[in-house]
Amino acid sequence: MIEIEKEALKKPRALLVGEPMNNLQELKGLVLTLGMDVIQRFTLNRLEPHPAYGMGTGKAKEISDLAKEIEADCIIFDFNLEPRKQRNWEELSGISCFDRQEVIIRIFAQRAQTKEAVLQVELARLQYSLPRLAHMNKDFARQRGGAFGAKGSGETQLELDQRQIRDKIAALKHELSEVELNRKTQRKQRGKIPSVALVGYTNAGKSSLLNALTGSQAFVENKLFATLDPLTRKMPLNESADVLLTDTVGFVSNLPHHLIDAFKSTLEEAVDADLLLLVLDSSDPDIEFQYETVCNVLNDIGADKNPRIILLNKIDKTDENPELLQAARLKHPNAICVSAKEEKGFLELKDRIYEMVYGEIANYVVPVSQTVLINELRKAGCIQDEQWLEDGVHITARTTGRLLALLSPYLIYNIEEK
Repeated sequence: MIEIEKEALKKPRALLVGEPMNNLQELKGLVLTLGMDVIQRFTLNRLEPHPAYGMGTGKAKEISDLAKEIEADCIIFDFNLEPRKQRNWEELSGISCFDRQEVIIRIFAQRAQTKEAVLQVELARLQYSLPRLAHMNKDFARQRGGAFGAKGSGETQLELDQRQIRDKIAALKHELSEVELNRKTQRKQRGKIPSVALVGYTNAGKSSLLNALTGSQAFVENKLFATLDPLTRKMPLNESADVLLTDTVGFVSNLPHHLIDAFKSTLEEAVDADLLLLVLDSSDPDIEFQYETVCNVLNDIGADKNPRIILLNKIDKTDENPELLQAARLKHPNAICVSAKEEKGFLELKDRIYEMVYGEIANYVVPVSQTVLINELRKAGCIQDEQWLEDGVHITARTTGRLLALLSPYLIYNIEEK
């Protein structure tokens, strides 16, 4: 009985296979998050356009033999494994074989808590599974339905299952479109308070920053993809101005496009934000890899043009390796150094956010008849000084975007240029 329990608690043992010049560190982190043990990593010298395995038969046999030698339970590839190649690998090795896309989907499935996240993960899983159906069961060619004298012989089992999955995908997309509509309605109901989104590599400390900056209690765990659902909280910048700060799902390199599509409504929090806080882990030697990964994903989702502030987070963890922070600051001279744990750099960060979302300070003389505009400026927290005089309302305000355009006819001079 004890032996059976030990066997049940035993973690699956994985052999990782990666492309040339890839140390597989990111994939290792993903696999460990999934709850597996990484037994060995194997980096290829080159990839070949081989139709059966994606590499030469000899190299495939070498990897298969290695998996048996180290008693691996599965082989995980850090590159896209096409359905036919996946089937060939499993027949060759006799064990489960899959790619990083499936690893990420499995992690997302473990982390999904809300209805929206569950729907998004299920959509991504079905989109990933659909082209693999033909290689999952050799008996898919048998036919069902149809009768003697009928117009056709009926659907094969494969065709039936594919149709059922497509129907499920269509239903999920419809349900998610309603969720997306609700999210857009919520954004409109938030009023005209500027929105700021935390974006960054997974486990860079975005949720910890949200908690420290807003006093929230967002779930924090030292694992990849601890956050799947966006969480928005109000953050005061000063006595007269607030922003809405949103925590978003973390990014990894080569994020599958069907995952990006499935999490469209979640990622739109970043796309629609007035300002992005791009969070980097300054204690990670691979910080530039993080930065490039985040920039690539922002480009994929259409948020690459959004104004941004780079944050070098976790500076409290660089005391033993100060050269890491020094190198990061040289690479990103305009970045702000912060620590969510010690709440360092927050005043500078709030001042920078205020400057970027509320615009430049300028003086205006607004006609007293423009009470709607004046009230809107008050609600937005833009006004720094207001005096009602004979020639109009003298206002000193920091504005941007639409409000700046509405005020431009009444501009006297820009204070910062005076």
